[in-house]
Amino acid sequence: MADKPYILLVDDDPNISRLVQLYLEKEGFRVVCADRGDDALAIFRKDPPDLMLLDVMLPGMDGWSVLKSVRKTSSIPIIMLTAKDETFDKVLGLELGADDYITKPFDNKELVARAKAVLRRSQSPEEDKTDTLTFPGLSVSLSQYEVFYEGQKLDMPPKELEVLYFLASHPNQVFTRDQLLEQVWGYNFAGDSSRTVDVHIKRLREKMPDCEKHGWMIRTIWGVGYKFEVQ
Repeated sequence: MADKPYILLVDDDPNISRLVQLYLEKEGFRVVCADRGDDALAIFRKDPPDLMLLDVMLPGMDGWSVLKSVRKTSSIPIIMLTAKDETFDKVLGLELGADDYITKPFDNKELVARAKAVLRRSQSPEEDKTDTLTFPGLSVSLSQYEVFYEGQKLDMPPKELEVLYFLASHPNQVFTRDQLLEQVWGYNFAGDSSRTVDVHIKRLREKMPDCEKHGWMIRTIWGVGYKFEVQ
């Protein structure tokens, strides 16, 4: 029982929560439910889950506030659940550090596939996460989940760091957006792949201004994708 992946499901709709809980438990997960944002945060602090499924619209404390609070101390995978199929909500979630999002109504099989994908990424063997990449002015540690730019530690959500690490570990190699999603998010993404990757690249560039002076940059290859270019 203790070895089952533990999911904290946060949704104020009891019908959705019960159905999702039953399906996840059938798939081998241990599930704890909360119907308020503040209650979810209290549960997280007392018993941190392996994964959080977090609704946006919640009483007590909305999902964005819960996400920001969790990200201050933890890099656990978080998938946002939203009834709004709007680009703004998706982009906001990604910028605040969400690992993925899924729009209601969703198929339970898709939810389970996404949950398993982000858990695989977060629980991959430690020996795969031992390298630290260094370039002039830049250090990226996947084992410590730390990025230093020009001697300053950057505040960087997990997926931003993983995108940077993946690109930097393959210097001068071009990757499409779909390839980045498959490598970093761990599944074939059927949604707005361009928006998801572009948001992360934009945020990385904002946090590392004038990086060209150090002899490297994240370059856009128009009509193809991105590469970590080293001169």
